[in-house]
Amino acid sequence: MKILVLLSRVPWPLEKGDKLRAYHQIRYLAMRHTVVLFAVTHHNLHPEALSQLEKICHQVHIEKMTWFTTAWNMLKSWFANRPVQSGYFFSSNGVRRLQKIYHKEKPDHVYCQLARMAEYARAIPGPRTIDYQDVFSEGVRRRMEKSSFWIKPLLRLEYERMVKYETELFDLFDGHTIISEADRELIRHPRRNAIRIIENGVDTAFFHEMSVEKKYDLVFTGNMSYPPNVLAAEYLVNQILPECLKEGINPTVLIAGATPSIRVKALASGQVTVSGWLDDIRFSYAESRIFIAPMLIGTGLQNKLLEAMAMKIPTISSPLANGALNAIPGIEILVGDSPEEYSHHIIRLLRDHQAADDLGKAGQSFVKRRFNWDESVIKLEQEFKMAQEKK
Repeated sequence: MKILVLLSRVPWPLEKGDKLRAYHQIRYLAMRHTVVLFAVTHHNLHPEALSQLEKICHQVHIEKMTWFTTAWNMLKSWFANRPVQSGYFFSSNGVRRLQKIYHKEKPDHVYCQLARMAEYARAIPGPRTIDYQDVFSEGVRRRMEKSSFWIKPLLRLEYERMVKYETELFDLFDGHTIISEADRELIRHPRRNAIRIIENGVDTAFFHEMSVEKKYDLVFTGNMSYPPNVLAAEYLVNQILPECLKEGINPTVLIAGATPSIRVKALASGQVTVSGWLDDIRFSYAESRIFIAPMLIGTGLQNKLLEAMAMKIPTISSPLANGALNAIPGIEILVGDSPEEYSHHIIRLLRDHQAADDLGKAGQSFVKRRFNWDESVIKLEQEFKMAQEKK
């Protein structure tokens, strides 16, 4: 089968969740199919991007967007009563180029990742499958709740438009996938149960237990300009750590990940290290005693949890994040819902080494059992087949 994949980002390097999901899905699809990649970007390519992607793709087409085009299309989306998000990634030149690629390559299936690329998919025939991945409208809603009063009206309007847009897109596509059951329940379409859950995997050959010296008590990783991660980092440093101090524990913290925002950089201190981008993120996990992800907003499955747990790092997170993961609280993961609860979990794991080891083992076993890229992509192939049978 020849598959045309539409992406809103170039999937290299893998510092964002949507890029990681896309890269590994393409990698496994390419083992059995011919993959033609079409991706849009606003940024200069990483020096290794093309060489890495050409190893696994039959063809790689990158549409570089200008900021003028972006601003113009966001403005048009605003007045067309569509989400600004759809305009941000849209290019009429890109659509025309995609149409030429489609008619030349004649793919058997079109795979569109994220609702933000739907306007490209709309411009070419099916059969088509959309990967909602997570529900962007819900992420906007949660961000709205934590935002300043002056930006809330804009986010509310974007939320309302995105809810309508995500719902309407269902009927545009023949196949539908999403990352978790929790996210599927947020889609408003009456046939949402037809959306197939395609979970992420984790590369356990890469993310494995490593014997290195522990330098930090706690680690939190992710793209540190992404609002949910910024908020979680601030919550960790400003609210959870003071609770630990009340109990006589002053844990050292590593905040690791690409493009830390000014707010994240401001958290750095003698106790808190903000590393920025790391060439090998595994060492941030391996050099830490506990992984913590106190997510307050955001949607979808947190890949950082899978990576840490695969490396046998005892993990603490929020009910929100574990809602997509579905690990057993108290056995495979610890879940906190307040600074006091997080502090209690941290202190227990730092003082009880056996409890920390047991939690790490159980988490590692859970991830290896549940999150496998090959099995995940087999489900995706089945969805493609079902979508084609509808045509």
